[in-house]
Amino acid sequence: MGNWVVNHWFSAVVLIAWLGLNIFLFTNFFLIYEKGKPFQYTRVILGSALAWARGSAACLNFNCLLILLPVCRNLLSFLRGTLSCCRRSVRKQLDHNLAFHKLVGYTIALMTAIHTIAHLFNVERFYNAATSKNITLEGRLSSIDGDWVNPIRSEAQTPPIFCFTTIAGVTGVVITLALILMITSSTEFIRRSYFEVFWYTHHLFIIFFAGLLIHGVGRIVRGQTSDSMKHNKYESCHDKFIQWKVPSGRDEDDDDDDGEKCLQPSFQGNEPMTWKWILAPLILYVFERLLRFYRSQQRVVVTKTVGHPSKVLEIQMKKRGFRMEVGQYIFINCPLISTLEWHPFTLTSAPEEDFFSVHIRHAGDWTDSLIQAFEDTTHKPPSLKVDGPFGTASEDVFQYEVSMLVGAGIGVTPFASILKSIWYKFQHEDERLKTKKIYFYWICRETGAFAWFADLLLSLEQEMISSGKDGFLNYRLFLTNWDSNLAGHAIINFDVATDAVTGLKQKTCYGRPIWENEFSKVAEAHPRSTVGVFLCGPQALGNSLQQCCHQYSSMDPRKVQFYFNKENF
Repeated sequence: MGNWVVNHWFSAVVLIAWLGLNIFLFTNFFLIYEKGKPFQYTRVILGSALAWARGSAACLNFNCLLILLPVCRNLLSFLRGTLSCCRRSVRKQLDHNLAFHKLVGYTIALMTAIHTIAHLFNVERFYNAATSKNITLEGRLSSIDGDWVNPIRSEAQTPPIFCFTTIAGVTGVVITLALILMITSSTEFIRRSYFEVFWYTHHLFIIFFAGLLIHGVGRIVRGQTSDSMKHNKYESCHDKFIQWKVPSGRDEDDDDDDGEKCLQPSFQGNEPMTWKWILAPLILYVFERLLRFYRSQQRVVVTKTVGHPSKVLEIQMKKRGFRMEVGQYIFINCPLISTLEWHPFTLTSAPEEDFFSVHIRHAGDWTDSLIQAFEDTTHKPPSLKVDGPFGTASEDVFQYEVSMLVGAGIGVTPFASILKSIWYKFQHEDERLKTKKIYFYWICRETGAFAWFADLLLSLEQEMISSGKDGFLNYRLFLTNWDSNLAGHAIINFDVATDAVTGLKQKTCYGRPIWENEFSKVAEAHPRSTVGVFLCGPQALGNSLQQCCHQYSSMDPRKVQFYFNKENF
């Protein structure tokens, strides 16, 4: 529990503040429309439905203000650098940007449902308002000039027509449909199996925000003007007005001098407020996209491509003014395949190298087409556009005395950058290196996946031995899928100095790591250290590692503490 507080206290504060503001806004606006004098006549017809609609609208405005900020990647990278001197728990909040983006998105969906349902009740109740009761009320609410006709109670105007011909109705339908498509296409299955569907439908946010900006310009919701409320006779007549009915046997068109004297309030539509909430984040996001567009237009030179086993393609590139840190990632676009699709890839090069590189594994139609385009020697290699780099949690790896790096499959890529950088630091005897020990775990399904990384590990082995730091890196490779022939070959070569699969001194392990044993050993070897645990892999593995971080951290803050960090794209 103590380590959970250390790791997540700032996240908890952010969530409590966000939830508290949502509750405050909903309650405040709900009470304004449920109890406020400007809407006392409106409530006679609509009841509490209007208060529910306006309370949820306030929460919608607030969350629509927030929804774009977690995906302003340049802003997050700037904040990560600015907050480098802050505590780890504060910086770690930036690593939850996509989780917060999803949370805000689901909240927008919930509030949209409440807002829509409440307004459907409003339209239906207004339509069904009896003409034999509250005649003056209907007229005064429906028209400022005193027209006594209910505008949506006629043969030419019905609730469906009203919903699909007014600005509020049309934009509401468009906004809701866009939101449904964006949320349904954001599911894990769609994003992994049909990324293009997710990519294109998610850009309906442009239509969503355009509709949101003009949704309230029709000023459908009206309240009593402040000038009319200054006259006490209108307030004092309120109770009498609610109870007033046309007496039986009397023509409804007959004048009622007393009623007419009492019932003369004037009404006006509410000023649109949504644009005041979302204008600033929209401007910030537009600036973000313009900056990214400018950087993406800068020329990228592909200096080298290398094909590795297991359908992995290494691309080395150069770009003027490109600067990176370990563990960062970039977005790549290939106009030959698609002019609109941008896909994130972790950089595998080190900041000390004069180029930057990525390793791309076949994982869908787009990556398959890209690999095929570079392997096709009969045509000129395709041109690429690059946006980035952007910061990740792995940038903090050198801030810990001890680091545990866990990669699954191609998820090893950010750690390639880290290990390369360590190799360069050893060569130049960089004394600023705070890290004293690194534990590296790589989990793969097949032997071919080890091939492209084995050369780097071999170079690190030789460099550390020559510099007298052979205990700095402890790496373990786990093969989760093997056949009987491979197992027999490994047994035969058990006494050989190098591993039969990778050629490294460290022997390959068969099966999955038992994390309880690994954390126990690290905690025992470093009883007074801060240990950073970094993962680039599936969420299920992340849950196991996070649980171990909590389990094996000491309740005494002066002893071993494990801090969990996960890559997010």
